[in-house]
Amino acid sequence: MCLIALSWQPDKPHPLVLIANRDEQHARPTAALDFWADAPDILAGRDLQQGGTWLGVQQRGAFAALTNYRQPGIPAGARSRGHLVSDFLRGNKRPLDYARAVARQAGQYDGFNLLLGDREQLVYYGNRADGEPRLLSPGVYGLSNAVLDSPWPKLMAVRDGLAAELEAENSSAERLMRLMLRREAYPDPELPDTGVGLSLERMLSPPFICTPVYGTRCTTWLRWDGRGADMLERSYDAAGEVTGNVERRMDWSS
Repeated sequence: MCLIALSWQPDKPHPLVLIANRDEQHARPTAALDFWADAPDILAGRDLQQGGTWLGVQQRGAFAALTNYRQPGIPAGARSRGHLVSDFLRGNKRPLDYARAVARQAGQYDGFNLLLGDREQLVYYGNRADGEPRLLSPGVYGLSNAVLDSPWPKLMAVRDGLAAELEAENSSAERLMRLMLRREAYPDPELPDTGVGLSLERMLSPPFICTPVYGTRCTTWLRWDGRGADMLERSYDAAGEVTGNVERRMDWSS
């Protein structure tokens, strides 16, 4: 996952609303959003290369999402970051407790950002961020391939767009997902310098990335209510054309 905007309002009818784009190599094998055969209380897509995931919910009322931290030239970590999400969803730890356990092993992974939630807590931890895992107060947040709310143009655009849409009377999943579809690069003076060179910064700058080898593989919408979670995942091919839509509902266990 490479771009996430979410609203966390635990006292509202929809405590969690999220939109996200997953960017990945097109050749990497992936299973679409669904209930897992080996863990039917988990609803998520799946990385078939390593077995983990980038975004999912669990029937107890838990949520987790992951982005990579862009840091070229750093030796690869020993462990797959996608298991940080799937291990949380398979377990029963509270978000803050799990994040603290991850922090003690953070050096075994490449750079990552982790969002963990249940019906009472939302936690952020990044192993390239300063400090310990932290509980997030109610608000609207954005996360890409740097630390939480880094002022990258695409992050600010989708975060602020999400906030505005949630105030609109005609807000919908489709309207929110359209925030993730811009393909035009942002002006050079607005781009971050993450060490990958200007041409690659341009290519990676829009919310929706479209190249023959690497790009946006899917857009996901997630919304919680008091009884469960609704998810919509839209998949794309290397040309940026829609190849599938999956809608699922998970009801919380009592």
